Amino acid sequence: MLIQFNFKNFKSFRDDATLDLSAAKMSEFNDRVISVGGERILPVAAIYGANASGKSNVYNAFEYMAQYVVDSLHFGDDPEKYVEHRPTPFMFDDVSENAESSFEVYFTVPGDASEKSYNYGFCLGKEGVTEEWMNYKARTARKYKPIFYRSAGNNELDMPGLPKKAGENLEIALDKEVLIVSLGAKLKVEKCKLVRDWFVANEFADFGDAISNLFLSRMLPAGFVEDKAIQEKVVKYFGSFDENIKGFHVEEVPPEGESKGVTYKINALHNKIGSNEEVEIPLGMESAGTLKMFALYQELQEVLQKGSVYFIDELNARLHPLLVRNFILIFLNPEINVNHAQLFFTTHDTWQLSNQLLRRDEIWFTEKDNNGISNLYSLADFVDEDGVRIRKDESYEKNYLLGKYGAIPTLKIIDILGEK
Repeated sequence: MLIQFNFKNFKSFRDDATLDLSAAKMSEFNDRVISVGGERILPVAAIYGANASGKSNVYNAFEYMAQYVVDSLHFGDDPEKYVEHRPTPFMFDDVSENAESSFEVYFTVPGDASEKSYNYGFCLGKEGVTEEWMNYKARTARKYKPIFYRSAGNNELDMPGLPKKAGENLEIALDKEVLIVSLGAKLKVEKCKLVRDWFVANEFADFGDAISNLFLSRMLPAGFVEDKAIQEKVVKYFGSFDENIKGFHVEEVPPEGESKGVTYKINALHNKIGSNEEVEIPLGMESAGTLKMFALYQELQEVLQKGSVYFIDELNARLHPLLVRNFILIFLNPEINVNHAQLFFTTHDTWQLSNQLLRRDEIWFTEKDNNGISNLYSLADFVDEDGVRIRKDESYEKNYLLGKYGAIPTLKIIDILGEK
């Protein structure tokens, strides 16, 4: 499970930013808090904020970190390729534009009987990795112990927690653009593979991106084509929000010309009014919301089975608020979410901003100041102008829209036809 994510100097976030999923000391919904590795961890985090306030950049920061862990081997000894994929720093001051960007996580591994907690992070500068570290903590311990530490500036490479032979091999083969965990995973070093696999297991979906939506809409659940049982599970899944779809008819489409790829035609089955006959409707003609939920099925199943983290940007896009709430409740229900999967999402849907659904420490905001610098903060940590913390019985949605918590747009009348 993700305990905490820290990052700095990435896009609109110039300064340190922290998304903390460890539970604060509060009384609401304590039954949903998950105790793992001596930590009390939340299953959900929702981020609100005005357009261009930095919500998506929190999502992008974690996605970038995960992608670099997986792909850094490709940048080894290739400065030009590294420059193309270097993280985008805060560009509005000379210092940050040339400074390194940092990314760090604290997490636990699903299925780990010892319930260890891990801390992993790295910094990237203009020429490659400037710093990288990995630490661990036993369930009953108070402090983290080092597995490895690397500093390009001090030409330091210390690997006390890795096997001696593995450390020697890593030191010989390591390039300045490559992460130790990426190379170590390739060389089958168990602790490096643990980090790489944890990032790989997490899923990402950007509902605000048309290309991402197109890709998702063309994904089929594993076994969907040939296994009727899988199709029935999908129908049952649809039944939680749309009972009109009674089944699917899948037909293989013969390849045309020189194409060797296999494609499938999928029709949704609906009952005809007043008879027992079924009508076939091409899946592509279903509503945008239905198609989005169909696209979500495969990744949702994998996340719930693996107990990993699902990151979704703009969860509310083309989905009814009640459907969004139903989706969130999957992660909040311990009887369904038995493997402790987590959902992190950005949204503008204030209907979910409710003390009947979310804890104060599950609600986060992004706000951008006059210098273009984004800040990330939790409702649980918010203190009003009188120094008073937010009460759990407040109307979060009403107060947010009134501007009590910040993170809303500053509006002026739109007059595109008016004279100066």
